[in-house]
Amino acid sequence: MPQSRTNLNPKPKQDSPYMVGLLLRYSTFGAAILLFLAGILLLKWWLIIIGGFGVALGIYDLIQSKHAILSNYPVAGHIRYVLEDFRPEIRQYLLEDDKEQVPFSRQQRALVYQRAKNVSDTNAFGTLDDLYAHGKEWFLQSAVSQPLKNTDFRISVGGERCQQPHDMSVFNISAMSFGSLSANAIMALNQGAKLGGFTHDTGEGAISPYHRKFGGDLIWELGTGYFGCRDADGHFSPQSFAEKAVDPQVKMIEIKLSQGAKPGKGGVLPSEKITQEIADTRQVPLGQDCVSPATHTAFNNPRELVAFWQQLRELSGGKPVGFKLCIGQPWQFMAIVKAMIEADNYPDFIVVDGAEGGTGAAPVEFMDNIGMPMVDGFLLVHNTLVGAGIRDKIKLGVSGKIVSGFDIARMIALGADWCNSARGFMFAVGCIQSRSCHTNTCPTGVATQDPHRQKALDVPSKAERVASFHKNTVKSLASIVGAVGLQHPSQLQPYHIARRLDDGQIKLLSKFFYFTDEGALLDHSARADVFNQMWVMANPASFLADNDALIAYNKDSRDKGKQTKAPTLDSHDSVVDENNNGRLIGNANHTFRDLPTL
Repeated sequence: MPQSRTNLNPKPKQDSPYMVGLLLRYSTFGAAILLFLAGILLLKWWLIIIGGFGVALGIYDLIQSKHAILSNYPVAGHIRYVLEDFRPEIRQYLLEDDKEQVPFSRQQRALVYQRAKNVSDTNAFGTLDDLYAHGKEWFLQSAVSQPLKNTDFRISVGGERCQQPHDMSVFNISAMSFGSLSANAIMALNQGAKLGGFTHDTGEGAISPYHRKFGGDLIWELGTGYFGCRDADGHFSPQSFAEKAVDPQVKMIEIKLSQGAKPGKGGVLPSEKITQEIADTRQVPLGQDCVSPATHTAFNNPRELVAFWQQLRELSGGKPVGFKLCIGQPWQFMAIVKAMIEADNYPDFIVVDGAEGGTGAAPVEFMDNIGMPMVDGFLLVHNTLVGAGIRDKIKLGVSGKIVSGFDIARMIALGADWCNSARGFMFAVGCIQSRSCHTNTCPTGVATQDPHRQKALDVPSKAERVASFHKNTVKSLASIVGAVGLQHPSQLQPYHIARRLDDGQIKLLSKFFYFTDEGALLDHSARADVFNQMWVMANPASFLADNDALIAYNKDSRDKGKQTKAPTLDSHDSVVDENNNGRLIGNANHTFRDLPTL
């Protein structure tokens, strides 16, 4: 062990360490003084300017009291702050490798840029992935693979109570508000959605004039602030909502219970960032912080939530209504499911937002440590609906770091009906992942309200890139579907994907992830008893857990769920469809989705 760690009174290695340290600390300041004096003696104006600036900066550093580094290292101390400011750019462009995801890898960003610009996304000389690393996943191609002619994959969203079902793409723009994004970015996204025939989620910041300009299909998201349909007290206004919801451009209504970037937390748009346009769009006063509460005031329990979405359905003229959430306490979602079964009133769709989402600014603790990741949250929602016997009544969407055809295919194989992407489409309009979205200084004009910065974002060309990114990504999805030997993404199943485990073994995702048997929750026969316990805790009258019911269940629980009717690869009737030439297209994930007419 070094002597410096064991000797409490070490002898200095130099005779005068203090004086040497003093000289080193002030050497840069001293050099500036010498430079200034040399300029005066030599009558060189450029030396006088440079040296004078250094001297003035050094004097300021010595007399200021906020930064200890600048006091101890005048002039030189600024190098530290410069490097700190440019660290993300230095890391992104010079140090990080192509596969390092912080939060998106250079390879992922390059893929979006290439597809948005309609340039080749083909690479040579083999994969950069370690195919033997644990966690690596791949699709199992078929001997009857074939290219697909139809790549415009669509689904219909709308249940029994819906009077205006929406026909939408399996890949759409996720929620991003006007206010967090610039006017030019919103226009580019919506025009791109119009050109490509897919759907654009407004985010909770209401429907702005820029959402309406090009007429692209909209999903109107209602957050806790009810922006665009609120009264003077910030509560939901049915009349204001009805006036806007009947617009033909609005195709679906989405209630935001929580979001991946900051689940369980509201938001504040500072008053200095609120322009007159934002104030008018959100129906908030100018000159005050725009506060988005943590919880809704239109409902207080699951039963009231069911009544609320039915109210929105009626006010909008029968349009599809659903909700978005990042899963937190599982029994709360199960309580909502119990309430919808009790009322026989189901949302037309549910969007599961993963905790890896992040276009909205949030405290680091919320981004890193609160909320369930997308795959885990989606599987809980999917398994709950299957276990309750109502999966076929509700369409499921997902959002969270989805940018490629593989990302979409994987989630649909696990049971999703469609996928949303936020940051993928931000890349398509020019985002460079500078991570300055909350500072109003976005260098590309995507996430800023600075009129000069956003002017650099050319709407027509970026709209073309948005449409091209969507088209080429769905085309790559079609290639995967065709390689597996299927005709539509809805036929993908978890046994079409293999995963390498930590010990080197390989498992199909149908065996790696847990899938509940249909209706198992209704008689507490789920093979994973934790699902039975959480189901018992769920109370449709409250978002609070029913702990007394759990205690009673545990006292009376028996060894349930050992016998299962879940389909397996050996179950001929449930897995192999005789009418499709014996291809393996069963329902291991219990989606029971009807295939579209081909």
